[in-house]
Amino acid sequence: MTNVVSVSCEIAAPAEKVWAMVTDLPRMGDWSPENRGGTWSKGAAGPAVGARFKGKNRIGRRSWSTSVEVTVCEAPRRFSFALMALGKNWCDWVFEIEPTATGCRVTHSWVDHRNAAAGYLGRMITGVSDRATHNRRNMEVTLENLKSAATQG
Repeated sequence: MTNVVSVSCEIAAPAEKVWAMVTDLPRMGDWSPENRGGTWSKGAAGPAVGARFKGKNRIGRRSWSTSVEVTVCEAPRRFSFALMALGKNWCDWVFEIEPTATGCRVTHSWVDHRNAAAGYLGRMITGVSDRATHNRRNMEVTLENLKSAATQG
């Protein structure tokens, strides 16, 4: 069963600026409370469909790395990447950016594809028992931090 969590935020900044921020995965740790950034990998130098990224994550004393693959890269509207583990897509992280009269509306979604065994393994690695609730809170913080950074200066 697929679980989807989505949060939205109005940002008084051009869609192109916000797009540049959410697709700069090495800087994702600047606004995410769990992600600590990372590096493009396997020859990738930036966002493009098929590009790979090695992310770093931390919750309290627990830290782990992830491998993601960009699945959608439609500037400046939609960016999505799949978290790949054990040869499977565990979840998708999606950013949809809609221009508005005052800037843009950003919708950040998490689409969970894990089965029960993967969910259990995820809990053991991260210490998070309710990933949907945890991610909703973190996504709200991420969008607020993104909004603050996009509207400064």
